[in-house]
Amino acid sequence: MELLELFTIQGTLFLMILVGSLVKKLGIVDEAGRRCLTDLCINVIIPCNILKSCLIDIDSSVLRACGILLAVALAIQFVSVALNQVLYKTYPDAQRKVLQYCTLVSNGGFLGNGVSEGVYGTLGLLYASIYLIPMRIVMWSAGTSYFVAEGSGKKKVLRNIFTHPCLVALYIGMVIMVLHIPLPSLLTSTITTIGNCNTALTMFIIGTILIDVPLLTIVNRTTLWISALRLIVLPAIAWGISFLMGLEPVATGVAVIMTGMPAGSTAAIFAARYGSDAVFATKCVVLSTLLSMLTIPVWCYLIGA
Repeated sequence: MELLELFTIQGTLFLMILVGSLVKKLGIVDEAGRRCLTDLCINVIIPCNILKSCLIDIDSSVLRACGILLAVALAIQFVSVALNQVLYKTYPDAQRKVLQYCTLVSNGGFLGNGVSEGVYGTLGLLYASIYLIPMRIVMWSAGTSYFVAEGSGKKKVLRNIFTHPCLVALYIGMVIMVLHIPLPSLLTSTITTIGNCNTALTMFIIGTILIDVPLLTIVNRTTLWISALRLIVLPAIAWGISFLMGLEPVATGVAVIMTGMPAGSTAAIFAARYGSDAVFATKCVVLSTLLSMLTIPVWCYLIGA
């Protein structure tokens, strides 16, 4: 893919983010509306998008790539947890929790699926869904434990792993894909049509988040540091691990792109809910999201997407 095409894809995503900011600014979508859109996206649209990615014919090479990709994703999570043990000891408690969570959890569930599908098509979307499994598990275990100890309870973790709509959709989709279970064309068309809404709606949601934060206040040494870690250091590590494991090019590209996503927007939600620094968390999410508009096309170019 030519660099111009990559910037076209990224520019399209950026313009959709601007549309989201505009509808929030004009009052078309208020805070309650944003929560509804987020719930709709997580519980319906992204699961359909994941199911859509599984409605393809695969061979043994794709299954092998999925297995290696899962191992790469696990390795990145272990690296992130290890970094959290040493990097943020000098920060205030409220900020340390946010930084640890932002290191561990990216916005791949929202932004990553759309970018991977835009760059690599349906196969990229499948790989992105696979790559997100370890992060979703860690997000609901170690991730929440940074904010509240009860979040790491085994029963709660297992419940989230087995009942989260995105993971349930992936489980069902993998069974359909591996066993080659045919679906009625009406059902396939419905799943595909709903899933196709994913990219636009997730960009709109990100836009409604960005508009609420004064841009001049978000740039400081700490927010720049966490953005560099998320957007440059971690994807570089993912690229190295993928190379060492002999991962094929498309799966390697997805691993790098998904690892290089900005900080997860849920950081601000958890910070607000559990009395941490929600304003600081929002700044980390916003700055890393804005900078990702530049870094993601660069990574795509470097890995030869």
